[in-house]
Amino acid sequence: MVHSNHNLTPDARQVLDRLLHRQPVCTLGALATLDSDEIVEGYLDGRENFPCGDNRSRSYWHGRRNGMMDGGHMDRDWASSMLAKQYVEKRR
Repeated sequence: MVHSNHNLTPDARQVLDRLLHRQPVCTLGALATLDSDEIVEGYLDGRENFPCGDNRSRSYWHGRRNGMMDGGHMDRDWASSMLAKQYVEKRR
């Protein structure tokens, strides 16, 4: 069942938007919508295990997650595995 958020208070809507903003990227289509410069910035910060503020974009957050995984600060998860699998399959 899909719920509408038009009945939410402004504070609740902001929390929901933040949660949706932090959904892992698991498809090449979603990856194509992200800003590559922000991904790189986030990746470099993630490799150093720098914190991520709430004001960062999904592009930055995606890069940071990958940097944290590559830097050994976070385990790989289903989203990163799915994205990697799609990338490899497309390259074949």
